[in-house]
Amino acid sequence: MAYSKSEINEALKNIPATKGGTNLVDAGHVKNLQIFGDEVIVDVISESPALHVKKKLEVDILKVIHEQVDKKLKITVNIEVPKAAEERAQLIRGEALPGVKNIIAVASGKGGVGKSTVASNLAISLKQMGFSVGLVDADIYGPSVPTMFDITNARPGTINVNGQSKMDPVEAYGIKILSIGFFAKPDQAVVWRGPMASKALNQLLRDAHWGELDFMILDLPPGTGDIHLSTVQAVPITGAVIVSTPQNVALADARKGVAMFRVENINVPVLGLIENMAYFTPPELPENKYYIFGQDGVKNLSNQLQVPFLGELPIVQSIREAGDVGRPAAMQEGSEVQKAFENIARRTVEELLRRNEELPPTEVTRITTMAGCSAV
Repeated sequence: MAYSKSEINEALKNIPATKGGTNLVDAGHVKNLQIFGDEVIVDVISESPALHVKKKLEVDILKVIHEQVDKKLKITVNIEVPKAAEERAQLIRGEALPGVKNIIAVASGKGGVGKSTVASNLAISLKQMGFSVGLVDADIYGPSVPTMFDITNARPGTINVNGQSKMDPVEAYGIKILSIGFFAKPDQAVVWRGPMASKALNQLLRDAHWGELDFMILDLPPGTGDIHLSTVQAVPITGAVIVSTPQNVALADARKGVAMFRVENINVPVLGLIENMAYFTPPELPENKYYIFGQDGVKNLSNQLQVPFLGELPIVQSIREAGDVGRPAAMQEGSEVQKAFENIARRTVEELLRRNEELPPTEVTRITTMAGCSAV
């Protein structure tokens, strides 16, 4: 069967333009339309650079063509954002997030040390203590928070706030959550250059309606790169927490993580260090501790760097299992694991309160070249 551009354009007239009161076609937002047998390629303009707006536009186009032309058509949608709209989006960077009292960045110099596990369980423990909590999975290239909260198939909704369309974060176990994983398929690799990844993170932070939060936890990717710089430029981070395992190869990178936040142009207070996988105790030998990765490595590093030590977490199978099934281990009522995470959360709050009493609010970093909040 042959398909015509006119019938596809008629279908596209049912979709409102992303700005203004007209439809895609009449607004001139359909830049190109190509038909090759049963394949259709649609090039369109979105006046908004927001991820959720672009995703909705793509879904609407697929839906209306399948419903009004032919459900068997193979459709490719290419979305372009005008340069002026991109520049307008950049102008809002740097301001505090409305309603968010404290922003805690959870970071690690090295991958594989359990940073996302700590960030997820820290959020749960703070919620259990009675705080309102949000969690942003800022690990653009390896988002794992959706798995840890059993929300891999969830998608953020849309909410109108003062005439503006905002993302409505997914809620799980009382935590408001956003992740780039909500916008990518499970087997889809996010292959983006630094500026694209940074822009996506900025949209997760700014294009969402977070409401009133006592704490926002940012699960940063490992290392010290573009995402970290973009984060400290995008929002005023109250303090950072560094996660490491005790062995020397991880401690060397943890030291770099602390140094990054202490750089003059960044100057984010480090609330403390957390030692993960500190020791292993076999169930049949409850009095024994085996220091598989070394003993007190993070505690010793905290003394050297004069950074508070927030606590240690043992190697426990249930922590891994809980993350795999999407129910964070801190929810295991009365368990030693829950107590360990609760102690770390309390120490983190103590250090944050001390930081808020002794230091002025963090300013947003304004970096041109790289050299080298009130309490709840």
